[in-house]
Amino acid sequence: RNMVDHSDLRKRFEDAKQSHVFDNYDSLGDEEKLSFDAQLSTIPVENLEGFLTAAKAIVANDSKSITPFSGPVVSIAEGKEQNENNDVNTWRQVGLQAIKEGKVAALVLAGGQGTRLGFDGPKGCYDIGMPSKKTLFQLLSERILRLQKLASDLSDDGEAAQSIKKLCLYIMTSPLNHEETVSFFQSHNNFSIEVYFFPQGMLPCLSESDGKILLEGPGRVAMAPDGNGGIYPALESSGMLAQMETSGVEYLHVFSIDNALCRPADPVFCGYCINVQADCGNKVLWKASAHEKVGVLAEQNGKSCIVEYSDITTDMAELTDDNGKLVFGAANICNHFYTLKFLKEQVLPNMANMYHVARKKIPFYDGSSTVHPTTPNGVKLESFIFDVFPFSKTMAVMNVSRASEFAPVKNASGNDSPESARIMLSTLAKEMVSEAGAKLKNVDGDKDENESNFICEVSPLTSYAGEGLSSEYNGKEIICPFSI
Repeated sequence: RNMVDHSDLRKRFEDAKQSHVFDNYDSLGDEEKLSFDAQLSTIPVENLEGFLTAAKAIVANDSKSITPFSGPVVSIAEGKEQNENNDVNTWRQVGLQAIKEGKVAALVLAGGQGTRLGFDGPKGCYDIGMPSKKTLFQLLSERILRLQKLASDLSDDGEAAQSIKKLCLYIMTSPLNHEETVSFFQSHNNFSIEVYFFPQGMLPCLSESDGKILLEGPGRVAMAPDGNGGIYPALESSGMLAQMETSGVEYLHVFSIDNALCRPADPVFCGYCINVQADCGNKVLWKASAHEKVGVLAEQNGKSCIVEYSDITTDMAELTDDNGKLVFGAANICNHFYTLKFLKEQVLPNMANMYHVARKKIPFYDGSSTVHPTTPNGVKLESFIFDVFPFSKTMAVMNVSRASEFAPVKNASGNDSPESARIMLSTLAKEMVSEAGAKLKNVDGDKDENESNFICEVSPLTSYAGEGLSSEYNGKEIICPFSI
């Protein structure tokens, strides 16, 4: 443990009018003092007042200032014919070339626990029940391995294999699941990919009335995760951003762990963003219905932003263009592209204004015992990953197909559950091999069988997005359920 200079620490907290945290310091044992000092040293105490003031100044969105997104939106969701148009192939090549040159990195937000799935552990360690029993982390890692191979296959014969760069995966954990996530990867030999871990940041909980840091015990500050927007300061403070730069990364693809169909470092999406010289990109799905409760991409005062469902009027939600397409329809799925330059020059310098106030009941130490309040007594400061969109000068948006790219695993059963994700992966596997020219037999299996047990699977190591199957399966009969 790094020794923290206590007198220096005390002065910083006194200068920031937070010296009350030391009120019970003398009653602590030596070990407790050390661990309290270590915790305090992680707190950017000088900035807390500014964060809180800026957060309180954020007013609720006024629907009058919200206008439709006016930038370019490309859609590859309409069907296969259009998917294979020349643009898509161009973008894929640009993306693969950038991956091959080591200019792209993938980053997964994996701080969540599997609690809602009835699973005790990091959500990424959850097996959604495919025949292969692969966890979300393994599916992701194998897609990265396959993509690395596709990128290296671009190489000219004369090119040395060692000149091909690794596609690195960065994993943002939470302090709760960091150790467990790291050891899970270690026990699987990191699934043969290059992977780096860093925990999401925490910020102290503050009292609502005077912005003072709340203590949960005599030698312990009440801390809370700083929201998924905490990725930006955490990238910097963990040294990961500097490490990416040193290794030549220029573009970052960021997504959440709970989408079982996520395409990490998607060469089509990254290639498109690179091609149009976007500083920031957002992969979206068009809303299935006007009142689907999701945040959508729009603009406020001429700047891109995500607008929560509750902030748009019924008329806005139902508004369609001449083709009958919802105007406020671009649903956010936490799937973003950034240039490292954008993160360094636009995002990090503006972080102080990105926090929101969440009012919560926060247990606090009153000098003799820990009190559990019955009404909100404090605030947690949180930021959202998409709060950086307004800083973007050139935002690129790609609308993709739900069936091939979005299978959320959030609930134990029903919609967005492991079962619905398995069925989506299975349907996609059948589509992939049919399109490769195979003839499927016994497609629906035994009618009495539960659909979610009758699962076909194409390993990500065999195909990332349907490529590479026709040489082996064209004209062949394949009996369902299959695993290839």
